[in-house]
Amino acid sequence: MTDQQVVDLMEHVWSSIDSLCSPLTETQWKTSTDCPGWSVQDQISHIVGSESGILGNPRPEHTPQSTSYVKNDVGQSNEVLVDFRRSWIGQQVLDEFRDLTRQRLTYLRGLTEEQFATEMQTPLGPGTVTEFIRIRIMDAWVHEQDIRRALGIPGELDSAVAAHAIGRVARAMPFVAARKAQAPDGATVVFDITGPAGQVVPVAVEGGRGSRLDSEPESPTVRITADVETFACLGCGRWDPAEALSSGKITVTGDTGLGEIIVKQMNIMI
Repeated sequence: MTDQQVVDLMEHVWSSIDSLCSPLTETQWKTSTDCPGWSVQDQISHIVGSESGILGNPRPEHTPQSTSYVKNDVGQSNEVLVDFRRSWIGQQVLDEFRDLTRQRLTYLRGLTEEQFATEMQTPLGPGTVTEFIRIRIMDAWVHEQDIRRALGIPGELDSAVAAHAIGRVARAMPFVAARKAQAPDGATVVFDITGPAGQVVPVAVEGGRGSRLDSEPESPTVRITADVETFACLGCGRWDPAEALSSGKITVTGDTGLGEIIVKQMNIMI
């Protein structure tokens, strides 16, 4: 994709979130989501806080009321931005979302190729402005899906944005298989993500390292099959792996013992 096509994906997911949240009632805004302690409104507050910081706006001077569900320093930092907006009504948060994303799009549409290639620090380490936008697209889509599941309004599971986000999660599967799950040397693992936005991710383990294969092996050690939603929820730590396995949302064939270990290690989020 060109840089501006990447921006198109960013605009798409922001527009989708706007359309999803525009008709919500205050009760719906306060509905709990899969993220511990966070409501639908908190999901948007998180996105708003991030985009506000990217624009260079000052962080609020605020101390969260409750952080019992926060697991690390990153979560603590996020919670300041979320809790600051908890006393607001949902429409206020949505209005801020619209304003900030409008500003961000204007900025992104004006960047040159050289500016897109500028080196910067991303959540995953050194990268370019384009790479940073790619990460923001995935983050926004994941939180949109959190909202959709909470409200029972499925959608955006077969879009180009969904395919992009799934691709980002899929990139980590060689690390999951080799390092987190400790699959033995010589093992091959196929992650079969079904649906229009899915893909097949064949992985080989050698020397304690995982690598993505160019083609699927005829008889992989393990095949792990899941739809886009299940793969995303496990890769992003939203669902309990044991429950996903017992419910049949994700299936394992071949070496089921190794496969179940891999499934339980799929969460790549902080």
